[in-house]
Amino acid sequence: MRVSAISIAFIFSVVFVTCKEEKKVPTKTTQMKEVMAVHDELMPKMGKIGRLVGELNKIEDSTETGQVYKEAKIELQEANKAMMDWMKELGDHFDYEEIMKGKELTEQKQEWLNEEEEKVKVLKEKINGSIERAEKLLENNK
Repeated sequence: MRVSAISIAFIFSVVFVTCKEEKKVPTKTTQMKEVMAVHDELMPKMGKIGRLVGELNKIEDSTETGQVYKEAKIELQEANKAMMDWMKELGDHFDYEEIMKGKELTEQKQEWLNEEEEKVKVLKEKINGSIERAEKLLENNK
């Protein structure tokens, strides 16, 4: 029994398509939506950061305790700056259509998106952590 070249090609095609379909990786559009969902979760916290910085400014002084408040204030300011820098970098790498409309990404932009996804996770921890620490300090000051 001879197997023709067409039969072999067909078998390889079926195997290739089957293997390809088994990969369940998020689509680029889904990945961008996830990144933007974290952004949308963090943006309202920028106002809270500003409020906390103002409160810490009022009680910071040159004493040892006052320096703890100053450090918390600086941490909040750094978290705010990190958010602004991250948003600028995202805007430098991607256009509106790619961010909001799911426009197809080049291979380079997909690599950037993978990096931005990791960066926004770190950013989320930085923002939430700095807010939590500042709120605890302020609560203990009451």
